[in-house]
Amino acid sequence: MKTTGNTILITGGTSGIGRALAEALHDRTNTVIVTGRRQALLDEITAARPRMVGLPLDLDDPASLARLVALVSERFPTLNVLVANAGISRTEDMTAPGWDGTNAEAIVATNILGVLHVTAAFLPLLKQRKNATIMATSSALAFVPRADFPTYCASKAFLHSWLTSLRHQLRTIPIEVLELSPPYVQTELTGAQQASDPRAMALNEYVVQVMDLLDRGDHFRGELLLERDKPRRWAERDGSFDSVFAALNPG
Repeated sequence: MKTTGNTILITGGTSGIGRALAEALHDRTNTVIVTGRRQALLDEITAARPRMVGLPLDLDDPASLARLVALVSERFPTLNVLVANAGISRTEDMTAPGWDGTNAEAIVATNILGVLHVTAAFLPLLKQRKNATIMATSSALAFVPRADFPTYCASKAFLHSWLTSLRHQLRTIPIEVLELSPPYVQTELTGAQQASDPRAMALNEYVVQVMDLLDRGDHFRGELLLERDKPRRWAERDGSFDSVFAALNPG
């Protein structure tokens, strides 16, 4: 993926990694469209960067996605990069009385079905472009899970497998398929405390490293993975899965 001269749409672009990535790409002279559910945040982002475009999108509403596709096709027909970043994370205690899978269903709807639906919706437009890219946000937890976030980790493992197949199927079109696999980063994904957790990687530092990987084309098998996360990525292969899992899940 080239990092300049693109027209880029980023879902979940109003906060966290999505917003930071949108701002970094915007500063590289790309046309960047961010989407999200909260109009106030879209207004805030576009006020700070007037050339950035904010458009509403509720991935739980098929009509909302259809409106977005129609609008983008009309106003931004040169769209060549889709970043499917929207995602949610919640803890789940499956031993608790009354556990019913409600949170799991919400995570699957956003993290899995949301990515599938937005990709399907924009794929016809991307097929018409040269230098097209689809990037989806997975997680380093796709490879060794945190047991207190079971469905979140499983949703990212699903994306890793699905993106591998998508990459293979699109190899002759061609559309580049990239997987962004962040570590624990200072965002509000799991709540306000994560944004200031000293154990988490600073958001700006993470995005700087991602942009460096993109600049250098350093994404083996399409995976944008920091050096610090490679032991977790290859834990199963290297025979260290049990020790890495135990470190993530004490007790």
